[in-house]
Amino acid sequence: MKKILVLIDIQKDFVDGALGTKEALAMIPAAAEKILSFDGEVFATFDTHYEDYMQTAEGKKLPVPHCIKATPGHALNADIEAALSGKHYTAVEKNTFGSVELPDLIQKAANGEAFSIEIIGLCTDICVISNALILKAHFPEVPISVDAACCAGVTPELHKAALAAMKSCQIDIVNE
Repeated sequence: MKKILVLIDIQKDFVDGALGTKEALAMIPAAAEKILSFDGEVFATFDTHYEDYMQTAEGKKLPVPHCIKATPGHALNADIEAALSGKHYTAVEKNTFGSVELPDLIQKAANGEAFSIEIIGLCTDICVISNALILKAHFPEVPISVDAACCAGVTPELHKAALAAMKSCQIDIVNE
């Protein structure tokens, strides 16, 4: 079975930048280790905004400019980038919480083979859950898991709530 690892938005602004948290910083070593030891297809999503962010619907509800394309905050966290060094991965830019492009890219990468998906990243309660549910909707028979130790939410409470919601939707939660 082909293995697919999806990294959700492990970007500087979510780790130690504009929206960084101590929980996000704390999960980086486990995420980097998972990437280093992973043997399979890797996808990395990038939350991607532009200079007009504050005029967008998201910017009006979350008035903190972040992940602006071509800024340092848009880049992957340095430890994650180092873990990916020498590995091929597919970058997927998205300008909202969930990527509608990601399922098609994964389907193409699977090339007709059976596959499983493991998800790690930030933030558990926003972009991780959004992408996990999109993938589950597209691939209801595919084993999908989220590694809780390699994720962090906006708060620890929201992280736990998102894990519980994903579990209710038959997404396997590991390392909880």
